[in-house]
Amino acid sequence: MSDAYDLDAGPDPAAVAAAEPEPESVTADPVYAVGIGPGNPEYLTPRGERAIREADVVVGFETVVDFVRGTTDADLLTCGYRDEGETLATFAARVADGERGTAALMGDPNHSGYQFVGKVQAAVDPPVRVIPGISSLQVAASRARTPMEGTDFVTLHRSGDIGDDRRRLRAAVGERHLLVLPRPFDWMPEDVAADLLAAGASPSLDALVMERLTHDDETVTRTTLGDLAALETESDDGTSPFSDLSVLAVRSGRTTSPKRI
Repeated sequence: MSDAYDLDAGPDPAAVAAAEPEPESVTADPVYAVGIGPGNPEYLTPRGERAIREADVVVGFETVVDFVRGTTDADLLTCGYRDEGETLATFAARVADGERGTAALMGDPNHSGYQFVGKVQAAVDPPVRVIPGISSLQVAASRARTPMEGTDFVTLHRSGDIGDDRRRLRAAVGERHLLVLPRPFDWMPEDVAADLLAAGASPSLDALVMERLTHDDETVTRTTLGDLAALETESDDGTSPFSDLSVLAVRSGRTTSPKRI
């Protein structure tokens, strides 16, 4: 594809992925969409590892495929946003020729990888089977002690308009815990915090920015929503102090007692 490729053009690939349930049975070998977890191989599920190991060809973003290079002898097709269309076309052609294909996605395909699932599904003829993975969101919820049933999760880590996602965060902040996957590099944790403050959120809410979860260089920045938002205006060059492999948690500020059964 050319440099003029518009990431925001066309229908949202996530809608393709969510158009209908997976078929109950398949007659051809499926293409697998595997969540590899946060990138630490200890968080790759055995079922996902097998789908990658037994594949003839594996496709995914270069940063994702790098994590599974030692897992398989498959031919690895890597891409970025601007050449993903061409790469997926090559992948689809090889699958059509009878090769076993697997797409590797960071975390769990049901989260920020959902758009890529839709793009894979639109490219290939065989059905796509999703193999869920351990997500950095699950790890982040554990680190921040924000139980999923009391948390609103929003991923901004996708192309296209995120207006509805921002409105969801604004409506929930202070009432429920938030777990947010930021979008590099225009909606990073400090940008999200500033947006929430503009919507009336309390600057005293606890905020945690968790980077490179489960890796040896994992870091957790514990701060407040107000102090985090202040970082948005402190940078002279517009860069974020945080990694693009980060999760933002904003605790609700509400104190609840465990339910008795």
